Amino acid sequence: MTPAIMFQGTGSDVGKSLIVAGLCRLFTRQGLTVRPFKPQNMSNNAAPALGPGGIYGEIGRAQALQARAANTAPVTDMNPILLKPQSEIGAQVVVDGIVTGNADARAYHAMKPGLLTTVRAAFERLSSEADLILVEGAGSPAEVNLRDGDIANMGFAEAADIPVALIGDIERGGVIAALVGTWTLLNSTEQARLKGYIVNRFRGDPSLFDGALPIIAEHTGLPSLGVVPWFDGARALPAEDTASLEGRYSTAGWSAARIRIAVPKLPRIANFDDLDPLAAEPDVAVRLVSPGESFPADANLILLAGSKSTRADLDELHLLGWTEAIRNAADRGVHVVGLCGGYQMLGSRVADPGGVEGNPGATPGLGLLDIETVIEGAKRLAPVHGVAANGRPVHGFEMHMGRTTGPDTVRAFVTLEDGRPDGAMDSTGRIAGTYLHELFAADDFRHAYVSQIDNRVSATIRWNDHIEVALDRLADHMEAHIDTAQLLDIARENRQE
Repeated sequence: MTPAIMFQGTGSDVGKSLIVAGLCRLFTRQGLTVRPFKPQNMSNNAAPALGPGGIYGEIGRAQALQARAANTAPVTDMNPILLKPQSEIGAQVVVDGIVTGNADARAYHAMKPGLLTTVRAAFERLSSEADLILVEGAGSPAEVNLRDGDIANMGFAEAADIPVALIGDIERGGVIAALVGTWTLLNSTEQARLKGYIVNRFRGDPSLFDGALPIIAEHTGLPSLGVVPWFDGARALPAEDTASLEGRYSTAGWSAARIRIAVPKLPRIANFDDLDPLAAEPDVAVRLVSPGESFPADANLILLAGSKSTRADLDELHLLGWTEAIRNAADRGVHVVGLCGGYQMLGSRVADPGGVEGNPGATPGLGLLDIETVIEGAKRLAPVHGVAANGRPVHGFEMHMGRTTGPDTVRAFVTLEDGRPDGAMDSTGRIAGTYLHELFAADDFRHAYVSQIDNRVSATIRWNDHIEVALDRLADHMEAHIDTAQLLDIARENRQE
């Protein structure tokens, strides 16, 4: 039995994903073959991964980052169940990388017991090639009202017979109550599975938490595995989901930046890590415009990010009054670019006759490109390379449903390596869209693109190097503040045949 340990949280967004990523890099540097695993994820940030038979599927973006930290290619076994929210109560269900349909919360709850076999099979396949499996939970095991049929936290840990470390976030306050309360709500066998806890995102002097350790031990019997200070480098790495969006893109340098990028923060925004390479550049500022805010008049680029439900987000765009603001900005010469669902929004309309993403129907678009989109057919999902209209090489991946046609597609934004045109531009080249995610991760393209908007800007970031340095710094951070030797001992205990 391959050594494994599961990291569960006292709540969502306590830092589980980054801690696992840092430990993946750290233990890989120590010579171990490490694999990340998350039984069930809920996120609209996804990435392509190879599935059985060499067919591409999709997994949560966080697991793709963890795979990179472990110096291995992502595979669908790393995240066998992915839920992609499409409404307040419903989500697209992805099993082993393939979309199987949509389900509301109650329907999915009924599905979970049947998915445990799928989850365990994926875990066992990963285990066969690894020295160590680092498992990430979802939400919190203290949500005992959802314990029946659970596959995300203790339900999986008990089925796979693996130990658990609990993570609490001191930044949000109440971490002692969160740790003790979580332990109290678990049954006796689940409590026995907990082997220790980590306090994450501590600001200031960590020794100030020393007085809390005996209090937590008195109520739970659990040892501390580490108090982890706030990691400033977290913004250099892709965020898992919209829970991580708050405060991610600072507006502190907005007025001084030469490239000012306004991004509508729509309810179903997806793969917003496409923004990260731009935000990392000096002289570039990215601002998420939230509902109730006016579009900044001094933006010189408006970027429409991907969406899990394009028509629903278009409806929101119209309702918020942003449609006219974007059109007026385009008339003033502001550049507008759309990525995937954002590209679809730039056209005259988006139709979904079969109700793939919601109720059947059609929604008027922004009308900035002479194109229209019909949501139909199988999801297109694959890594791609190509050449952009500015002559620079690009790379990324396609992950979309729908067919986009119209006169402006004759001016392709990207020509793919197989000769296929992708995207469209207006006659000026200022309004453009593409289905490529990670477009701006291509350094030469990004540098040329921002210079096209303002030729005084000299973009310099090398994005892959930027990510690798951040992962190494994260691993160093974990090594300095977590008892990683104890974690390995816990993972190995009773796992060797």
